[in-house]
Amino acid sequence: MLHPVITKETIEFLNDLKKNNNREWFTGHKNRFTERQKEVKTFMEYILEMMKSHDEIEKLKMFRIYRDIRFSKDKTPYKHNFSGSFSRSGLDRRGGYYVHIEPGGSFIATGFWNPEKDDLLRIRKEWELDTTELKGIIENKGFKEIWGELVGDELKTAPKGFDKDDPNIDLIKKKQFIFIRKFTDTEVLQQYFADTILESFRRIRPYFDLMSSILTTNLNGESLLD
Repeated sequence: MLHPVITKETIEFLNDLKKNNNREWFTGHKNRFTERQKEVKTFMEYILEMMKSHDEIEKLKMFRIYRDIRFSKDKTPYKHNFSGSFSRSGLDRRGGYYVHIEPGGSFIATGFWNPEKDDLLRIRKEWELDTTELKGIIENKGFKEIWGELVGDELKTAPKGFDKDDPNIDLIKKKQFIFIRKFTDTEVLQQYFADTILESFRRIRPYFDLMSSILTTNLNGESLLD
């Protein structure tokens, strides 16, 4: 597969769409949209194939350009970004990858957006017990140079059943466990931007491996998948 890129034409189209976010303009520029969408899909498919060298990926999901405006005060009909997510294969592989291309707002993200109730409790119980291995991963210098700090929504106080004075309460209060890496337009347009994404996703694997282990075992380390 040829090494794909995101071109300035895609950034320019998204900028124009943001300025002219209406159906009449979009209909008149549908051919531009189709070309730019094809470019980004090819880019995402390249990432999908290359990621298979170090992870097992079930599928790529490309998100639609059309906004769901039924329950939104913002009635503009189109997103001004292209984005896609990559799902890992199997019950023993947790976590997900996301790529977002937007003028002035491009980023990649990975982690656990909204763990279901049982998974969230299991994670919190693990942090209550021990965070040594987690901190060894996310506080590693090389890891932080790429991914920075763990982010995500969190409670204002300790969740029910947990001690507010627990030394790991900052982790226990979290409802999401996400890492985000932002990029400038100049970085997005670089020839090897796809390789930058791939290396970033490769470096998140120790975190995924740990979290997958936690979410597929009980507090005694016994498998929940047997």
